[in-house]
Amino acid sequence: MLTDRTQVPAGRTLREVLAASADAGLTTVLLRELDLPDVERARIAEHARAAGLEVVAAHRAVPGCSGVHLPSAAPAPGFPTRWGRSCHRRADVTASAVDGAWWATLSPYAVTRSKPGHGPPLPPTAWTGLPLSVYALGGITPDNAAAARGAGAWGVAVMGAVMRAEDPAAVVAALIEAVR
Repeated sequence: MLTDRTQVPAGRTLREVLAASADAGLTTVLLRELDLPDVERARIAEHARAAGLEVVAAHRAVPGCSGVHLPSAAPAPGFPTRWGRSCHRRADVTASAVDGAWWATLSPYAVTRSKPGHGPPLPPTAWTGLPLSVYALGGITPDNAAAARGAGAWGVAVMGAVMRAEDPAAVVAALIEAVR
């Protein structure tokens, strides 16, 4: 799951979404919140870890996170860490593998409310035969997560479907069930 506190409904906090998601079986969260200072991102990461989640930081390393997920054009990190990269073409995934990435996200899988106009969606064949573990991202819901895995994605990465949910735990549980 990727975080975006701006999508969380009024009356709920990102921390509540993280705790509910962990209770529903989520194991890893990609901490975005890129507009916040890293000290605040580290506090969110600490809360997520206390809820039992592994935390990966987006774009730049954050203390206490187990790795970093880089933007598509970013070079490999100059320090030892587990890392992945956002990709939008199969060639980007191959380049990421050559650069030493441990994983990649490939997007968009489907039309996404989180990034209107991002796309068009990649064809289902985009996820087959890639040189590293790839998560389908963009427009992933409990209704299409199994199809993404069936297309060859190692897993799914979800932001909006959980962040915007009235019941984030129910969405996480449905996603986990869909990809089993």
